[in-house]
Amino acid sequence: MTVSATTLPTKLPAIPRDYLAPLLVPALMLAMLPLVGSLPTWITLTVAGLAMGMMIFIMSSGLTLVFGLMDVLNFGHGAFVSVGAFAATLVLVPMHGWLEADSLAMNLAALALAIGLAMTVTALLGWAFERLIIMPVYGQHLKQILITMGGMIVVEQLIQVIWGAEQQPMPLPAALRGAIVLGDSAIEKYRLLAVAVGLLVFVTLTLVLNRTKLGLLIRAGVENGEMVEALGYRIRRLFVAVFAAGSALAGLGGVMWGLYKETLTASMGSEVMVMVFITIIIGGLGSVGGCFIGALLMALSANYAGFLAPKFALVSHIVLMIAILLWRPAGLSRK
Repeated sequence: MTVSATTLPTKLPAIPRDYLAPLLVPALMLAMLPLVGSLPTWITLTVAGLAMGMMIFIMSSGLTLVFGLMDVLNFGHGAFVSVGAFAATLVLVPMHGWLEADSLAMNLAALALAIGLAMTVTALLGWAFERLIIMPVYGQHLKQILITMGGMIVVEQLIQVIWGAEQQPMPLPAALRGAIVLGDSAIEKYRLLAVAVGLLVFVTLTLVLNRTKLGLLIRAGVENGEMVEALGYRIRRLFVAVFAAGSALAGLGGVMWGLYKETLTASMGSEVMVMVFITIIIGGLGSVGGCFIGALLMALSANYAGFLAPKFALVSHIVLMIAILLWRPAGLSRK
């Protein structure tokens, strides 16, 4: 049977794009303006919400990568957040003079070194965690939940052994303290840095996943891992690399969150895991873009609710999750 050239499609079908979900963030921001009533207050609340959302996204993005590719429910993800924050103190404490210097360049250099060490330590820890704990329970979700939660408890106890059980201060660098005053609005300097780092992580992940061969292999592995193996690629090595990268992102998020709180505790990672999992559920399992939108929605709604109805702020995350799942049961990234 021959096929006429005229019957062949002239171009590939366009991939449907979802324009509605990304519009939720600006729609929420604009809807809150008349309710807040004051433009300077609205600007302050919005920037604070965006900064918190970016930090939540950084901590959540590593876990959504791991789940999207490896189908692993890693309830021990919070341990990497805590380890990253405490590992950063190994640089920040000796370089205290750089942090107190009235120089933005010296402050950022010390902070970059601390972040580099934190991401390296958590990436290595993630590699060992995957080899020793995760690998024996692939495909067994119940065992994954139990063993990863156990791993998080063990890591938290080790942090207390190494760094002590007391809270440790983690002050901001001198140049990042205080706020920038724009008219009647005050925007904290550190929040602007958090927004910039979050955007950088999001853009980098998006470009890697969509514009590189590595990203192609990751997405192909999500769809059909056996076919990727048949083409000669070591999918298991890819799994390990993704798990290490996700752990490194958790370490970065731990440093950013620790500086935001300005105090460290061994349980700080487990305390944010509820927010992390709600973000992933809202965004859609395995979706970086959905995770990004979900983190911003959750942080902004909590900030606005904290100002307009403080008691409601305690349950705003749950209400947001219920509303999103009633609209899209699979999350924002999937219809």
